[in-house]
This record gives sequence, structure tokens and C-alpha cells, in this order.
Amino acid sequence: MTTDSLTINGTLIPAGTNITIDLPAGKLYTHAPMSIPVHVIRGKKTGPRLFVSAAIHGDEINGVEIIRRLLKLPALNRLRGTIIAVPIVNVHGLIHHTRYLPDRRDLNRSFPGSEKGSIASRLAHLFMNEIVCQSTHGIDLHTGAIHRSNLPQIRADLEHEETDRLARAFNVPVIISSNLRDGSLREAAAEHGIPMLLYEAGEALRFDEVSIRAGVKGIVNVMRELGMLPRPHRASSRIRSEPVVARSSTWVRAPDSGILRSMVPLGGKVKKGSILGVVSDPFGESETLVIASFSGIVIGRTNLPLVNEGDALFHIARFESVTDAANMVDEFNEEFSPQSGSSPHSESPII
Repeated sequence: MTTDSLTINGTLIPAGTNITIDLPAGKLYTHAPMSIPVHVIRGKKTGPRLFVSAAIHGDEINGVEIIRRLLKLPALNRLRGTIIAVPIVNVHGLIHHTRYLPDRRDLNRSFPGSEKGSIASRLAHLFMNEIVCQSTHGIDLHTGAIHRSNLPQIRADLEHEETDRLARAFNVPVIISSNLRDGSLREAAAEHGIPMLLYEAGEALRFDEVSIRAGVKGIVNVMRELGMLPRPHRASSRIRSEPVVARSSTWVRAPDSGILRSMVPLGGKVKKGSILGVVSDPFGESETLVIASFSGIVIGRTNLPLVNEGDALFHIARFESVTDAANMVDEFNEEFSPQSGSSPHSESPII
């Protein structure tokens, strides 16, 4: 993006502007209009254009709160460039507390979309043309699926030098080099040469304070790396370990149906052969151990004790050094725990 001109939904947005725009996204059965809210902050000086989006899956609401806090930061008064914030992309899904659109399609498998396709395809086309293609960089905010929690992590194409640089700048415990999926926003952005990060943290339909704090801080870190915000003074900045890149990750699945008693927390270090949990019947007459097939860190897990045979229970990531990864997780939790008193904002934590 070389031009300073920015127009969204026919509205010209000059430098130094702070504005909210509604993108028309069709109508309800009642004839009432549906729209996607977009907030744009343009600095007085030119610079990168970063879009930050959330709730592409309508039940993944952590990102909504991350963007709200981000937009309240006083540091944005010194913004260089533009931030395009879209806290609720899938408005239909958010209203109905569901991941999907009314036609049961996954919006994050519908990009780049089509002007005359399904409702998912039309929304993807709208978002691509009005937001993504107007940007130089992007961050998309996600959570685990319903009844699943994810350890704060960045998923990105680390083969791309600029994307790798920004992934490390975000500075959460774990980075996963993730292939681009067909129809995903990341794939569509990559085809337009737009480096993009996917932040995964927390659980669907829940606010998670640690994930929210880390998300706000991570976006600010990326903006500093891009030169959109001034860097902090060295004396006041905290030195942390480098994020650890996972070699691979695998879900451990339920060996039997029953009631799960989990033995390891999210972010826990596990050794090959260790017990992750126990699946039993309601009477405890039969019990089946859930065993780690390799050493690593738990980066995702189910929160629902009722499991069927084959259900994904624990998502374990492999690392060159499991100890280094565990230390990074410990540092991260210490920094972002609500009890730590450390926060990128002045608000009281959500508990």
C-alpha cells in the first residue's frame, strides 16, 4: 500500500481521523439492516496500515475485548500510520452464540469470497475488499472452540521473513509454524502479499483475563516493531525470553467414552508416558488412562469432562527443549496473571 488515500464503504478517511464506520452486511428476515462495525484511527504521519479483526468465528469473543482495550490506549495518540479495528466480523454468529453463519458455513473457510455467492462468501468478499486489501499487515484474533481452551499462541507462516519477525515481536510463549488452509483469511491475505498473524488464546464464549492482557500487549509489540508506535525506554522495558517455536503438535484423543478427570493444566509440561487424565464410567468400575505419547507442553485442552471415544482431549506441542518452553510459559503467566499487578491498561481485571 503506497497511497495515503483511504476509503472504506465510500467514506474518505483523512490523516488524523478517528471514526467508526458501519459496513453493510445484508438484512435480517425482519428487513432490519445488519452491519459490521469498523473503527479506524489514522495518525497524522504516514505509516503501515494494520487491520486487527476478531469474531470471524462468532463465538470467539476474547478478541472483542482485546480490541476494545486496544482502542482505549493513550499510546494511540502518537500513532504513525493507520489501525483498522474490526471487533465483530461474524455479527450473525456472535448474536446467536455460534461459530458459524446462518447457512452453517465457516467464514474462515470462505475467503476470498464472492459478491454473488453464499452469505459466508459475500461477507468474506466484503471483508477482503473493504478491510484486508486496504491494509499492509494484519492480526486476526481467535480462541479455542467451544469447551476447549488454548494457551496463548501465535500461528503464522514462519517461512515468510516479515511474518516471522512480527510473530516473534508479538511475544507469547509459543509460536506454531502453521500451513495456510484453503479458504482461510490467512491464505487470502498471503495471496495479496499481506503478512498476517493469527493469535489463539482462551475459550469460546468466555473472557480470559490472561489471554486478553497478552493479546493487547502483543498487538502493541507488533505496532512498535512496525514503527507505528514509539518503543519504550530500555530502562522501563522488561527483558523476557524469546518465544519458542514448536516443532509440531498433536491432539491426544480419548481412548474410551466416559467421564474425564484431567491431571495436567493448560501450559503444563508433560513427559512421554505420563498420565494426562483418566476416563471412567460414572461408577468408577472401569478406568482408562490417557497417556502422553511424547514429551511437550499442553497448548490446548478440553474443558468438558464428558467425552466420547476419539474426542480430542489434550493438544501437546513438541519442542527442541521442553524445559525452555516450560520456562517461557512460567514467565508469561507471572507477567500476565491478574494477581501480578502488571497490565498494559489501567482497567480492573475481568474475573
